[in-house]
Amino acid sequence: MKIPLMDIKGSNEAHRHEIDTAIREVVDSGWYILGEQLTNFEAEFAKYCGVNHAIGVGNGLDALVLILEAYKIMGRLEVGDEVIVPVNSFVASALAVSSAGLRPCFVDPYPETFLLSLEDIEQRMTTRTKAIMPVHLYGRVCDMDKLNAFARQHGLLLIEDAAQAHGAKWQGKRTGSLGDAAGFSFYPAKNLGALGDGGAVTTNDGELAETIKKLRNYGSETKYVHELKGVNSRLDEIQAAVLRVKLRYLDTDTEDRRVLAERLHDKLSSEDLILPTHPADRAAHAWHLYVVRSSRRDSFMKEMADKGVECGIHYPIPIHHQGAYSEYRDMKYNIAES
Repeated sequence: MKIPLMDIKGSNEAHRHEIDTAIREVVDSGWYILGEQLTNFEAEFAKYCGVNHAIGVGNGLDALVLILEAYKIMGRLEVGDEVIVPVNSFVASALAVSSAGLRPCFVDPYPETFLLSLEDIEQRMTTRTKAIMPVHLYGRVCDMDKLNAFARQHGLLLIEDAAQAHGAKWQGKRTGSLGDAAGFSFYPAKNLGALGDGGAVTTNDGELAETIKKLRNYGSETKYVHELKGVNSRLDEIQAAVLRVKLRYLDTDTEDRRVLAERLHDKLSSEDLILPTHPADRAAHAWHLYVVRSSRRDSFMKEMADKGVECGIHYPIPIHHQGAYSEYRDMKYNIAES
């Protein structure tokens, strides 16, 4: 028996009948962009996250880019400003910053949690730093109390990259409601995954929400009237319909992940393995991935493969060693590089 790293087909099969029905309803409706399914999903996802606004967009990268572009239009950011980004995240976190004409300021994580280090932020931020983008990596939420206090102290925007943390919580509040705005990805492998690309922005800021709604639709609120230089980044009706089905089961699916994580904690033991630490509130972690560290990583992965257990490395090359960010190559990030 082979155990895949991501059983995307299996997770969809559990809700197959409802998904098929939802898709059929969209096809039969004849309306495929910016319709009733998207409007309903946005309302349901906003309520789930505990915010006033959710805006469906084309993918998770676009969600972050559109937040940053909207803040530029609103006068909160300007070209050349710096945004704090963890150096051990997926490259999309940095690409969002660069795509908006801003500059990533890379920061090391805490070794115990893989999450953004506040101490390293204090060491690396400059007078051009205007925002922090914490990534709730692998489904574990950053210490948002400390980050919010720090952001307020220094007048910084706090933008959650919640691409891996659907349904995770901090102090009882869900991701997507913990900063000024948040970007989500609905890539098929996510805990809340579509059948293609998709993303969303959540926020309590009405001006930000309305600006993003225009930006995602060619800068237009009224057909053929274009107030802003926008883009085409809209969550389509089929994806919205599928996500509405899967959102109803997200908490149950997340609890199943937590049960599996507990079993792994109980069963895995080796002097060569460092298991992921639990947050104080165990219900907070969404367990998008169960990430272990090993002093013999390659041989451990081979042993797992021989037993039919698929493993992956998240992520094998830190962002500052990627060719796209070669200008950062000589900078030192001891935790990310270890």
